[in-house]
Amino acid sequence: MKKTWVLATGNKGKVREMSQLLNSFSIEVLPQSHFDVLEVPETGTTFVENAIIKARHAAKVTGLPAIADDSGLEVDFLSGQPGIYSSRFAGENASDQDNIELLLNKLEGVGIEHRRARFQCVLVYMRHEFDPTPVICQGTWEGVISDSVQGENGFGYDPIFWVESEQCSSAQLSKQRKGELSHRGQALAMLVERLKEQLS
Repeated sequence: MKKTWVLATGNKGKVREMSQLLNSFSIEVLPQSHFDVLEVPETGTTFVENAIIKARHAAKVTGLPAIADDSGLEVDFLSGQPGIYSSRFAGENASDQDNIELLLNKLEGVGIEHRRARFQCVLVYMRHEFDPTPVICQGTWEGVISDSVQGENGFGYDPIFWVESEQCSSAQLSKQRKGELSHRGQALAMLVERLKEQLS
């Protein structure tokens, strides 16, 4: 019998990735929009704070266990920007393309040796809104910001995130390979490991 968890995001790419990764555990992941849950303001100053805020809100409204992630891209040359503001780097209603264009503009003329970056993902699981010990897992994916868009898979900054071990961008990876390598895949693998009793 499938269990239902709510995923505290409106990002279709994240819902798709999370559903694929948890499907083998007979867990149905439904986006919070399925329950008419409105997005809560991300008022935290860290990935951890924002993930907890989102998970608690979704659990409170739905009464279901909730998963929330807060993730973003850190670029060394930009002192860690865009960080927690990755999805709204170019403004509150910015598209992926807007954010990519702004980032590439800021890195124009910067040599490849100074374009180190990493995706960070903090994943939080809360059994209910008052869960005093939420499970918190973090994944990090190192890479380099390329100077052009490559690939059509993925979302966000994937087309400009160059994965050196694969010699391609994140947006050129298969879904399976991305799940194995990515920051979100790493964090989810840790979450599954820590929740094995609940998943059995």
